[in-house]
Amino acid sequence: MRAGFALLFLAMSAAAQNAKADVAPEPVRPPPPAPAQAPELKTGYNITEIAKGLDHPYSIAFLPDGALLVTEREGRLRLIRNGQLQPQPIAGVPPVHLGSQAGFFDVVLHPKFAENNFVYLTYAHGTKAANATRVARARFDGTALQDVKVIFEATPLKDTNNHYGGRLAFISDNEFALTIGDGFEYREKAQDNASHLGKIVVLKDDGSVPDNGPHFSGKSARPEIISNGHRNQQGLAFDAISGRLYETEHGPQGGDELNIIERGRNYGWPVITYGMDYSGAYVSPYKEREGMEQPVVQWTPSIAPSGLAIYRGDKFPAWDGDAFVGALALKHLRRVDLDDRGNATGEQRLLTDLNERLRDVRVSPDGYIYVTTDYPAAGEKTGRVLKIEPAP
Repeated sequence: MRAGFALLFLAMSAAAQNAKADVAPEPVRPPPPAPAQAPELKTGYNITEIAKGLDHPYSIAFLPDGALLVTEREGRLRLIRNGQLQPQPIAGVPPVHLGSQAGFFDVVLHPKFAENNFVYLTYAHGTKAANATRVARARFDGTALQDVKVIFEATPLKDTNNHYGGRLAFISDNEFALTIGDGFEYREKAQDNASHLGKIVVLKDDGSVPDNGPHFSGKSARPEIISNGHRNQQGLAFDAISGRLYETEHGPQGGDELNIIERGRNYGWPVITYGMDYSGAYVSPYKEREGMEQPVVQWTPSIAPSGLAIYRGDKFPAWDGDAFVGALALKHLRRVDLDDRGNATGEQRLLTDLNERLRDVRVSPDGYIYVTTDYPAAGEKTGRVLKIEPAP
């Protein structure tokens, strides 16, 4: 116990030393409201099955011709065209490290995909003894990946198969943000700005580091890090209308979070948290601390948030600007009603009758909502892609 608190205070000291002077000394956001049961919403929308028989479908990307790219966690990239899942996986996918939470994560199109055909892939790479979150860029020619190039690998390597992060979102035509988890066994590294673990980084579209950092002080601080103090961030979405970058992350037992990410800010883990350790002990006795950010929403008990999307479209005008979060543990789609300042004013649960884990949430260019379902048993290919449309 004494050693645990020593680590805690070391982390708090690191947080104080690493934060730049221009970071507000007080949280910019008050503590979130106490968790409450979100009402179910069962009307106003219909569900259409687009594809089935997928092996843990993790992410969706919409091609300009209406086809869909879907990653399977087991290391495959699939194509859905004209409503049909193509029988053969797309060739050219780089080798993926598998095991527990390790695997193939995101697929994201470059904002100028129509001109350059670039796709971005995030995945676990290495071995059980030494692995990391990677980003590769490739050209998709309609049937296969070409010119695959690794453009980023998180450091240091870790020897756990958990907490990779691996969500990627473009924040401009030539820069993207990437989540990197804390590796589970290395949570104190979330406060160490020499390490990528427990961070969000921003990189240019070729993987190089933008010249607008560093965002944290200290000679060893990596300039690509824009925020620290994260645990396992499995949702990331940039809203071009508001200019906000939203993120969801898993707490331990309780303390799941929806955050608005601002450059140079510390999001607290493991110094502050609303969750408890799996043993029932405190990770930290603190829920607030000067210079550390508060979430927009915290979920206790855990919903296990996964994919994240900010709705912009004309199919569901009442939901414009709201966040949609997949829930793995509580098996539903969570709508968070956001006001113009990004504050949560209410929540609802959708798709509760499915009784399926929801892994990803995306909004298509024509304004529909798509989700993937993720069956928890290894080897079971019962994952689906579903489309949510307004009810007539």
